[in-house]
Amino acid sequence: MKILVTGGAGFIGSAVIRHLIREGAAAVVNVDKLTYAATPEALEEAGESPNYAFAKIDICDGPALREVFAAHRPDAVMHLAAESHVDRSIDDAADFIQTNVVGTCRLLETATDYWRALEGPAQSAFRFHHISTDEVFGALGAEGHFTEETPYKPNSPYSASKASSDHFVRAWHQTHGLPVVTSNCSNNYGLYQFPEKLIPLMIINALTEKPLPVYGKGENVRDWLHVEDHARALVAVLTQGRVGETYNVGGDSEMRNIDVVHMICDLVDELSPRAETVEGGGGRRDLVTFVTDRPGHDLRYAVDASKIKRELGWTPQESFASGLRKTVVWYLEHQDWWRGILERRYAGERLGLSKADQKAG
Repeated sequence: MKILVTGGAGFIGSAVIRHLIREGAAAVVNVDKLTYAATPEALEEAGESPNYAFAKIDICDGPALREVFAAHRPDAVMHLAAESHVDRSIDDAADFIQTNVVGTCRLLETATDYWRALEGPAQSAFRFHHISTDEVFGALGAEGHFTEETPYKPNSPYSASKASSDHFVRAWHQTHGLPVVTSNCSNNYGLYQFPEKLIPLMIINALTEKPLPVYGKGENVRDWLHVEDHARALVAVLTQGRVGETYNVGGDSEMRNIDVVHMICDLVDELSPRAETVEGGGGRRDLVTFVTDRPGHDLRYAVDASKIKRELGWTPQESFASGLRKTVVWYLEHQDWWRGILERRYAGERLGLSKADQKAG
């Protein structure tokens, strides 16, 4: 089986490719634009495999997409290419609309033309797997969970762009018959995550004795999913999911942001104790700093993943405690990687402030 993976140099995409190559499950063609958040280092092992190929392509480039489909003849597409950081979408939504909406449409057009030209079993077996987020459903109150039937109600430019892409995928299936499956996941974490996201930023700041900025009062709740558990889920959806269906993927790990940050502080204290010379002594929890909340910050996400468990037999293997410990250990052992990013691409600055907050600052 040959799978074309878009966004394969990203955080989740690289985990999917590593899983596919490691398990010998498929040959992979990685289509990636290599934006600021791309991590080619995450694919060094995969790059040594004869079953891996890379094409530097913007998914908005229709002719280039047609060329890569014609050259590699994939049996399936896993579409992960996306701009994904909510704070950046607040600052400027244009890139999110271009990649997440226009790029998805270009990919759907190309995949549909390619699929129609296939014959017999190859056409019947072809799949287009669209990978999305639980943020398209909006915010939950104190109770309840997102299911596959939850109405869409996106609250950020990022989630609105992903909701739009979900709708286009559904429309292509209904209108053109393209055999699609869709998955919506909860918040991912794990190795090689770009340090603009909560968990890697908190780990790095704790290690470097910088303030740990927590939005609002830290009471927003997310359901955390280890990226390697997610990679296994995505392969299950692609290979076993029913055409036209959607599957929610969650880690059964609801946590308040402040509790996540405190867990990180305690793990870093345990694994990398502070030098005795640090002023005030004590643990890293004293680095926590509450800052102005993100505009439109959704209070709570929680995913009901019973459908994928029941139909496809997938369950997460990592608890949040075990997965977070592995993640902190990994960032401790790979400081050259994230220090290079901080020096050249992203210095840990606050993103996503409203215009009023920017003026006040």
